[in-house]
Amino acid sequence: MVAMPALDQDVLARRAEIVAALRGIVPGEGVIDSEVGMRPYESDGLTAYRQLPMVVVLPETTEQVSRVLRYCHEHGVKVVPRGSGTSLSGGALPLGDGVLLGLSKFNRVLEIDYANRVAVVQPGVTNLGVSNAVANEGFYYAPDPSSQIACSIGGNVAENSGGVHCLKYGMTTNNILGVEMVLIDGEIVRIGGKHLDSGGYDLLALVCGSEGPLGVVTEITVRILKKPETARAVLVGFPTSEQAGDCVARIIGAGIIPGGMEMMDRPAIHAAEAFVHAGYPLDVEALLIVELDGPEAEVDHLLDRVSEIAQSCGSTVLRASTSEEERLKFWAGRKAAFPAVGRIAPDYYCMDGTIPRAKLPLVLARMRELSEQYGLQVANVFHAGDGNLHPLILYDANKADELERAEKFGADILRLCVEVGGVLTGEHGVGVEKRDLMPVMFSETDLNQQQRVKCAFDAQGLLNPGKVFPTLHRCAELGRMHVHGGNVPFPDIPRF
Repeated sequence: MVAMPALDQDVLARRAEIVAALRGIVPGEGVIDSEVGMRPYESDGLTAYRQLPMVVVLPETTEQVSRVLRYCHEHGVKVVPRGSGTSLSGGALPLGDGVLLGLSKFNRVLEIDYANRVAVVQPGVTNLGVSNAVANEGFYYAPDPSSQIACSIGGNVAENSGGVHCLKYGMTTNNILGVEMVLIDGEIVRIGGKHLDSGGYDLLALVCGSEGPLGVVTEITVRILKKPETARAVLVGFPTSEQAGDCVARIIGAGIIPGGMEMMDRPAIHAAEAFVHAGYPLDVEALLIVELDGPEAEVDHLLDRVSEIAQSCGSTVLRASTSEEERLKFWAGRKAAFPAVGRIAPDYYCMDGTIPRAKLPLVLARMRELSEQYGLQVANVFHAGDGNLHPLILYDANKADELERAEKFGADILRLCVEVGGVLTGEHGVGVEKRDLMPVMFSETDLNQQQRVKCAFDAQGLLNPGKVFPTLHRCAELGRMHVHGGNVPFPDIPRF
């Protein structure tokens, strides 16, 4: 575990000044500087990487956020924004010489406007909290990550999170209309609003999925949708993962867009069933959960078509939900897959990559080969409909080289995703986990252009530095890269 670093007197004095200044902005218990108090903030969901921050500050108002960022900007202090800390890519990993700015106290639903079908919420509101706030009127918020009971809307915006229903209803970027954001110099800006479209550049799309280096979001306007008239889920089991992958491709190829379509392999099926008792078949190698929603007649028709396609692909189990309780139980097993797998191995490394759907059988076969090569088991959970893979690599951190092997195994999976025409991430972000793999997907010119956008918002590189980009450029150098180059690798991230 990473402890507080030994600091010389000059650094200690500067730290004391920063802490005192922050206490002047956020009074009471809003500043945490003790080692014990900061320990819960040392990592996000990627717990293999840990680092205590210099200090934690927990503002309660946008004005306090503005003053904190303005102070840090004027004094050259790095800042790492943090939501609920459920990120799986190290996006909220603190810096030993930086301020950890937590937004957990921004936890109110500010407005619900049913006429415009929007809700205005603070970034600390949980994903599920939005749906709960509007459920009485028959509405809900569509993106539903598996961690929705804990993950915050602000973090969803930072990572452009999805969930099991993103196939039909889109990711976070498709379900937000506006944000209030504080820039590093303290300026408060509004992008978008309740209206469906804004003039000028689409800055909202730039902010969503940016992972924190552009600004700190303090308010979000989200779309809310009317719950569908009917929703039914069907469990479809197959003797092989390749047959299940073929079924996914055929369903989409037939023009059917399910509300959700998820896939699990045998290890994940058994772990989830033992944990939740969702009624999953245990004698299959792969399981699809296909949900169809809309008018009842349409749902019944599409269920028949999906059943025909599944049978043509060799399915051995096919069971449709007969009640809302049973439908929710089917999904409960899938959404509990990550914690369920935690019961069958001391540790697991959750990956996130995206591939073309047609390449799923090929990628699954290659992952089995990699599993044998590295001597580590893998449980597979997929957002199968949009090709977003979540392989869970099982390892034991108490064994000398297993974490290192798991990381290499994961890196090879991500390289494979790019090789078959996919991308490095679907919804977990780049953070520090995939940072050094960015050149696999992007050229140096691509990365330099992306960093120019970062520089336009944060010329000193103070907001969430060390994330996303594998090399560090001073903003002034980016205009003359063809002359000077100027790549400076980021330092290694402390691992547990």
